[in-house]
Amino acid sequence: MRNTVQSALVDDGPKGYIGTNETSAGSGGEVDRSRSPKRDSGQQSPLQARAAFLKNWNWDTVIRLNRGACERGKAQHGLNPETQEKIAQEWEQRRALELSFSDVIEFFRHCHRSAPFLFFNGNTFADIGRQIATALFGELPTSRRREVASAVAHYIAGVLDRESMTSIVESRCESADLKPGDRVKTFRGTSQGTIVRILSDGRVAWRSDRSDSELIALPETLIRV
Repeated sequence: MRNTVQSALVDDGPKGYIGTNETSAGSGGEVDRSRSPKRDSGQQSPLQARAAFLKNWNWDTVIRLNRGACERGKAQHGLNPETQEKIAQEWEQRRALELSFSDVIEFFRHCHRSAPFLFFNGNTFADIGRQIATALFGELPTSRRREVASAVAHYIAGVLDRESMTSIVESRCESADLKPGDRVKTFRGTSQGTIVRILSDGRVAWRSDRSDSELIALPETLIRV
């Protein structure tokens, strides 16, 4: 996987994205965690989880987020007269609808590309996507939840392709219930190996294909192959 998921980018125009420097919008992005997707073998993609994700996000909140991003980036805040009204209408039309998370992030990507604001469109819609993802995947271990939210935000901002984003989200949502003999790899895919045994404290001992030595790791830091 490219390192773009972890990078911080610099905004250079209406569709730029700064990465992880967005400011939280508070309770506007609350999601019912009881509907948080848990992925095991054979289950549907967590991207297909459905909810009224935009219910608590009105267009005024989106404008405030963009204004904050512009202030931090020392850029002029303003509405794009060619697209703002159209995107605002599309946004309000979707607020009461129950949509799949996949459809929601595609809509955010559409909003970003339509550039309803003069600057920092990427930051604005990626920030909302990040907050919703963080709430939706709240039951994941912290490290996995952060990677999922980051991948979603970077996809919305246009710096990560759909296939890579989907792979990150689905792999991080897989059950961490590993057992001896399971084939695993590290998050970045730089090393693969086999689970040898499960320790009494819940950690796992695994052996890399590159070495005969046993390595100790938390189960949530490994992904089944």
